[in-house]
Amino acid sequence: MAASLEGSSGVRTRGLTRRFGHVLAVDHLDLDVAAGEIFGLVGPDGAGKTTTLRMIAGVIAPTEGAAEVLGLDVVRDGNRVRRRVGYVAQRFALYGDLTVAENIRFFADVYGLARGEWTAWAADILAFSGLTEFQGRLADNLSGGMRQKLALSCALIHRPQVLVLDEPTAGVDPVSRRDLWRILYRLQADGYTILLSTAYMDEAERCHRVGLLAGGRLVSAGTPDELRMGLPQTILEISLVEPSAADLRLARDLALQTPVARGAQLFGDRLHVIVTSPPDGEAVIRAISARLRVNQAAPITPTLEDVFLAARAPSP
Repeated sequence: MAASLEGSSGVRTRGLTRRFGHVLAVDHLDLDVAAGEIFGLVGPDGAGKTTTLRMIAGVIAPTEGAAEVLGLDVVRDGNRVRRRVGYVAQRFALYGDLTVAENIRFFADVYGLARGEWTAWAADILAFSGLTEFQGRLADNLSGGMRQKLALSCALIHRPQVLVLDEPTAGVDPVSRRDLWRILYRLQADGYTILLSTAYMDEAERCHRVGLLAGGRLVSAGTPDELRMGLPQTILEISLVEPSAADLRLARDLALQTPVARGAQLFGDRLHVIVTSPPDGEAVIRAISARLRVNQAAPITPTLEDVFLAARAPSP
């Protein structure tokens, strides 16, 4: 299943911008994805993830700036780019009244593949995705995870070199998420470049590198460890004595009312507060202790969620 690579750069954007009327969806984005890596885009709804991926896949044109895939300009070399990219949208256009095999055949026809070019490859894809025994089943009768595997299989039928996946595991069960990631790791090991967006921070941890998007801008990028270790602020973790849900919400509100808190987020029965330095955490602890019983409070190694929250926090 090896995918040959045409250069050291898988995906590259410079000043990539997209406006929809007065709405600036992607704002002068500079992004570098190395050939052969899994790169994850993380951000809230409206951050520009889907628009970015659609421009890179050649689905929509940028308003300004440029994007390249394997050294090819997505606008000037659009047809060549589309032959090298497998794109799976959030709502991939599977045909529910067609079987698994018929959907794959349809996409092979869309790409103008002769039957001899794709039949053996389709059998490999179905086996690889665990869909061989379901190839006669209608797409409408597949589970969410199986539909995503079929969508990925259809995107692979023309043997692309780069996969662009918009939240490929959204709405699927944990077992199917694990299976899809097993497939992605196998594809990456075979030489594919994979650029995906995800709403799951545990999935961001599985990527080789991660880019944090907010307001259409790339806030920061690096390996998960680089992002965690490079956080300039301190994350203070606070636990309460026998907290109720209301107590935890109150603790968060009290923390945010202190001038030194740059942000706060609940993690189960713990509260994470962003402060500029450890001494600033003392003011947060005092504010919470005035109303609630604090069990423990100490600086911790940040999670990726902490990093993302800190990246979006207002400057002091």
